[in-house]
Amino acid sequence: MSHDELQITDTRMGTGKAVVKGALITTQYTGTLEDGTVFDSSWERGKPFQCVIGTGRVIKGWDQGLMGMRVGGVRRLFVPAHLAYGERSMGAHITPHSDLHFEIELLEVLTRDD
Repeated sequence: MSHDELQITDTRMGTGKAVVKGALITTQYTGTLEDGTVFDSSWERGKPFQCVIGTGRVIKGWDQGLMGMRVGGVRRLFVPAHLAYGERSMGAHITPHSDLHFEIELLEVLTRDD
């Protein structure tokens, strides 16, 4: 298992609308470090997270890793540092060159034709 490649594991396949470039998506997610430390969780905040996908507004691991995912699905991502924050620190927990793990539930996908 290579530690410099994005890894995608679907733990539950969704049956709804699929994520495409430029879609506004609504998710619930938990992000953890290699040692299992939770660094961010929309579940804990009690509010879903919305972002536009595929246009560089979020980390590359999300832009690449959520394409084609369908609403109702749950996906695990292993995001190597170069597809996450690279040499930057983020917040209290993420140090430079951190590999990140995410568990993401996809709640909604909105595209321009909606």
